Amino acid sequence: MRGPRGTGLLYVKRSLALQLEPPFLDVHAATLISPDRYEIRADARRFETWEGHVAGKIGLGVAIDYALGWGLESIALRVQALASRLRSALRSIPRVTVHDVGRQQCGIVTFTIENRSSAEIKDLLHERGINVSVSSVTSSPIDMAQRGLGPLVRASVHYYNTEEEVDHVVHVISCAATAHEQ
Repeated sequence: MRGPRGTGLLYVKRSLALQLEPPFLDVHAATLISPDRYEIRADARRFETWEGHVAGKIGLGVAIDYALGWGLESIALRVQALASRLRSALRSIPRVTVHDVGRQQCGIVTFTIENRSSAEIKDLLHERGINVSVSSVTSSPIDMAQRGLGPLVRASVHYYNTEEEVDHVVHVISCAATAHEQ
């Protein structure tokens, strides 16, 4: 939704809410009954903290309204189309390997370039105004270990990106892959 960091929503089926333990407790989520006993609230506030991030909540509300204005299905279709465009183009570049798996894929595209470190590629893209990150094995230890993967470049497209921006990313990656061949 692109809301402020540290904000989010929790939806829990009412019949399950009381079975879940909050990850932490404070004077808002529970009441101290005696020095060694407390009682957790029975309502949704059991998952909230006393100190509220008012500006963050307002920002989250604005982000929700913005996303709803676009339409969640429209956002999903746009993200899938842009990510598909990026994956397809990257797969056509020699020495570039796309590492995404699964039938339903999101806007996160992971790849490597043969004989180039992911950190080096991230820095090169950053120098050209393209923001990507590196996913290390600690980001997904089970899957990456099972597939024998090292650090991956992670490009994330979103509905506000353009086809031209995706094509620019592909061009820069293509140049990086072929420049290192010589």
